[in-house]
Amino acid sequence: MEEWFVAPIMEKLINTGFQYLGDQVRWQTGMKEELERLRENHPKIQAVVDFASSQEQIRDRNPALNEWLWQLRDAIEEADDVLDDLEYMKLEKQLTKDKKQRKVRSIMKSINKRLVQIAKRALKIDPNLKRLEKVVQKLDKVSAGVATFLHLVKDAKQEHQEQQLEMYRARETGSLPKNDLIGRGKDKDFVMKWLRNPSNEYQTTLYSNISLLSIVGQGGMGKTTLLQHVYKDEMTKEFDLKMWICVSNNFDVNRVIANMLESLKNERTQLETLDALQKSLKSMVNSKKFLLVLDDIWNDDKEQDKNKWENVLAPLASGKLGSKILLTTRMESVAVMISNVMKKKNEILRLDGLKDEECLLLLLRYAFVNVETFNAHQNLLPTTRKIVKKLSGSPLAARVIGGVLNSHLDESHWIRVLNHDIGSQNDIFSVLKLSYIFLPKVLQNCLSFCSIFPQDHEFDKDDLVRMWIALGFIQPSNIGGETTKDAGERYFNVLVKKSLFDKFQNKHRTFYKLHDLLHEMVQFVSGQEYFSIIGDEELFIKNPETVRHLYVDTKNIEVFRNMEKFKKLRSLIVNYIWMVSIFDELTEIFKTLKSLRLMCIHSPLEEMPEEIGYLTHLRYLNFVKALMVPLPRSVCNLYHLQFLIYDRDRKFSDDDDFLPSELNNLRNLHYLELSSPGMYEIGKLNSLQELDGLYVQNLAGYRIEELEHMNELRKLVIYFPENVEDAKDACKAKLCDKRNLTDLSLEWGSLELIDHYHENVLDNLQPHSCLKKLKINSFKGARSAIWMNNVHLISNLEYIRLEDCSAWKTLPPFWQLPFLKSLYLHDMPEVKGFDYKFHENDKIRVFPSLEVLHIHQLKAMEDWFIATAAAYECLFPCLTKLCLEDCPNLLELPSCPPKLEKLEINNIGWKDCNWLQGISNYCNISIRNCQNLNYPRRH
Repeated sequence: MEEWFVAPIMEKLINTGFQYLGDQVRWQTGMKEELERLRENHPKIQAVVDFASSQEQIRDRNPALNEWLWQLRDAIEEADDVLDDLEYMKLEKQLTKDKKQRKVRSIMKSINKRLVQIAKRALKIDPNLKRLEKVVQKLDKVSAGVATFLHLVKDAKQEHQEQQLEMYRARETGSLPKNDLIGRGKDKDFVMKWLRNPSNEYQTTLYSNISLLSIVGQGGMGKTTLLQHVYKDEMTKEFDLKMWICVSNNFDVNRVIANMLESLKNERTQLETLDALQKSLKSMVNSKKFLLVLDDIWNDDKEQDKNKWENVLAPLASGKLGSKILLTTRMESVAVMISNVMKKKNEILRLDGLKDEECLLLLLRYAFVNVETFNAHQNLLPTTRKIVKKLSGSPLAARVIGGVLNSHLDESHWIRVLNHDIGSQNDIFSVLKLSYIFLPKVLQNCLSFCSIFPQDHEFDKDDLVRMWIALGFIQPSNIGGETTKDAGERYFNVLVKKSLFDKFQNKHRTFYKLHDLLHEMVQFVSGQEYFSIIGDEELFIKNPETVRHLYVDTKNIEVFRNMEKFKKLRSLIVNYIWMVSIFDELTEIFKTLKSLRLMCIHSPLEEMPEEIGYLTHLRYLNFVKALMVPLPRSVCNLYHLQFLIYDRDRKFSDDDDFLPSELNNLRNLHYLELSSPGMYEIGKLNSLQELDGLYVQNLAGYRIEELEHMNELRKLVIYFPENVEDAKDACKAKLCDKRNLTDLSLEWGSLELIDHYHENVLDNLQPHSCLKKLKINSFKGARSAIWMNNVHLISNLEYIRLEDCSAWKTLPPFWQLPFLKSLYLHDMPEVKGFDYKFHENDKIRVFPSLEVLHIHQLKAMEDWFIATAAAYECLFPCLTKLCLEDCPNLLELPSCPPKLEKLEINNIGWKDCNWLQGISNYCNISIRNCQNLNYPRRH
């Protein structure tokens, strides 16, 4: 029970109760007295809850307190549902009023209905009042017990204020240093030497072309981090193919092979049967020298697991001599099992704990933002050395405790961490638990929610923040007009800063993971409320009524048939990929679990029950490629809904009429993600902040002018702008008036027609100058928009991506943009260079803030700039990553970017690259398919 569950709901209940009573014909004396008592007890309740939520050990040792807290929570949540229902009625009434659908023939009916309501109020039988009375009475009864626990309250209020301050201090600090491979240099050298060496085994077995090395160690010892550094090493480019597969504890043969294919093809396979998957993988690796990393294997040497691994590994036998497999596991029995499957010598590298000095160095990297901060706090070093003695050499523990320490650089806080009961030697779990205990209370719920997802789940930052908002976990500050989304992103960034999330990035997206030990720890401390059922067998829980958040990934339909025992669920995530329909089971779930705020369904359903309309409290609804048929009309009555994601799987149905026309009733929507062809009269959703996307059609209700009054938009994706009937109509979108719009994507269709008409449409889609992120894809014009050539109109841009603009010839003067950090130019075969105009005596910083530059398939590009660029003062002064690919005519850079950290060159026609002489020894360089290139080698 967190303190902010209580405060806003109780305050709202008290205010609503008095307001509702004031509207009655006759006062409800008993209820008035109960509301007065609640108002009096509110501060006492708050004090006890604050204390209990910060003193877990006290709560555990005091069953009476724990029981009272659950009774209070049940009463608070019941009150919240009633207040939500009252708000729902107001929304419904307002919608009816807005539509002006009252007709003359229904006037007498309405008058009679109103008279009946007045009569009921006079007789004290208003059903809404009765419900309100009931929850007030229940909460009053529970609140009376607060006096029993007031003696426990000490300094909870002060601690709460300190933790809130920590949230804002965390926002002001810099980013963490990079994840260097501290203390594992010799281990990396061992693995690299093993990769270079040919197999010394003489074999004629099935896997004679493949070598196997197992990395074994306790959780948190850095097995995955070690192989990440190996995997990205320059030497591994000698392999024809590379695959990184996270196996985790939910091992499934088909999923592992499908992940291998996705790693090779950069797209998800549609194959489903084991035979088809195996044949596809075999054809991909046939006669190819591959490197395969199997990370985080749990399955031991049971006979059934051997059979599974035989099915996974069999297609790899066709690989070329010199192929390598690296695996990580906590259990040596796993290494033995897989070596037996492959009939290989059991080669193992065991990772033990770091030495104290190495562990100290790693901790300090995460406890201090920079060297200057560390030097200013030398007094903390003796305490830090004592803390390190308790960490058992665990790199994960060092990182996480560093995150605990970095919020308060004062000795008293560090001594408090030192003196906390971290546990016995090798008890890394208790060290990680400390990181949870020291979190601000508002973050504990956010992190606990993540524990319902499977281990190694890939979290999308934006979607996770949306879920937190839907569940009421986010409380924006009163500072600087912070929005709920801004606060949610701040919460997430604090968790990343404290090393509780690890960040990963591939070619397509950025995602985050919880380390499996952290996942286990959070599951342990929050298992009463947050629960998951994963696998084919139903898992039983002692107290299902305490569970508020549930994740289900199963093929066992009985799990869904017994779902009603989780009566007080606030969120339900269903992952069910199986042939047997769960339509009837979902119908009963929707009828029973009416308090749900969040619902996510990943299942190829042939039909969605209309009973989903019972879930009137829903804030978040996500169909992950779930439905083959239109949404049920009852979804249009979910007036509280804030986030709707409907990414249907188009392979099942080409039906264009898949969204009910009344979906624009959902006036509280903040985020909407849709598949083609989009929503009818979407312009009625004036509260919408993020729209992906608007599918333009030349039909009433689907035209570009639907955007005219949607002035709250922050993010917008427009598909098929070529369908604008008249280029002048694009002005009706009034993008230039949308001051909140910071992220705009314009996605043309796949038509090959090149026409000046498209240029005129783009001219008239001029955004406000506050825009920070711009994407344009498949544009059919030969020039950029007029507004793109006026630097003042796009001066706030930080990110630009232009892709498949096949007729575009000259790039706008992006080099002048003061805040531009990322520029991606892909598949623009006619572009000659950047438009560069200056006076002879000018001294200009070219791309003054650019950090990332990708140029891909600009085959006509020769000079970097159309005019001579002799006047620049500094070229790319902030550039850290430069990727150039398939630009055979591009001349080399005139000078070396001073901060370059990563350089990738592929199929560039350079012959000399003398500017590389000035490059840092720490820069990661990859040069491929440049046969004529001579450049100074580093030693």
